[in-house]
Amino acid sequence: MAQVLLEIQNHIAVITINRAEALNAFNYDTLLALKENIESIRVNQQVRAVIFTGSGQKAFSVGADLKERKHLTEEQVKRNLNKINEVFSDIDLLPQPTVAAINGFAFGGGMELALACDFRIAADDAVMGLTETSLGIIPGAGGTQRLPRLIGQAKALELILTAKRLTAYEANQYGLLTRIVERSGLLSECVAFCSQLLANGPIALQQAKFAIKNGMNADLYTGLQIERKAYEITLPTEDRIEALKAFSEKRKPNFKGK
Repeated sequence: MAQVLLEIQNHIAVITINRAEALNAFNYDTLLALKENIESIRVNQQVRAVIFTGSGQKAFSVGADLKERKHLTEEQVKRNLNKINEVFSDIDLLPQPTVAAINGFAFGGGMELALACDFRIAADDAVMGLTETSLGIIPGAGGTQRLPRLIGQAKALELILTAKRLTAYEANQYGLLTRIVERSGLLSECVAFCSQLLANGPIALQQAKFAIKNGMNADLYTGLQIERKAYEITLPTEDRIEALKAFSEKRKPNFKGK
């Protein structure tokens, strides 16, 4: 059985962690399969948005596979840690907009996967948190860095140091989520959200994401230069000309990502 499933339809890729029996925990093979799928969609010009979710009804992902970890050597634990960091950074750096469809438990590395995505849409009964300190460790796949950048230092310290488990509504109050939806409509809502994004120029979406993500880690002057370079990339595109033509003809543009 495939550890990770990939489905592409209408320019939207859905990547599913397919280990429902293990609450979609990440063992080493799952991380390898996830990386392979991410590398394939990164260069696939037909993919303009990506949704990550978990199989089954219980979990998005509960993070590292602790049953596997009990049997690993110290070197293998470090290998897994390096790989999960690498994979989540790959997700963070995908040029396409990314959405985490949080369909259940999202703890530890599962929450860190969600944090590596651009948007997080959660089922109304989802429960999530960075719970590593309750296990005597700390978030090690980007949680201590991405969470404070998203919600601020004080709130991030509170959540990580208390290992607090949040309901979807609590997570939304902390600023973690884009929106909350009924469980039955979660994936369709994520697809609809992506479709909203894809009504716009795909090259423009990628360059806007690039400018925001890279500008956030720079001073204002450098950020403005990053924005200028990203803007210039959109100027010679067929999509920009099509948008102007569609505006004059009072119709929706037919973007082709060129």
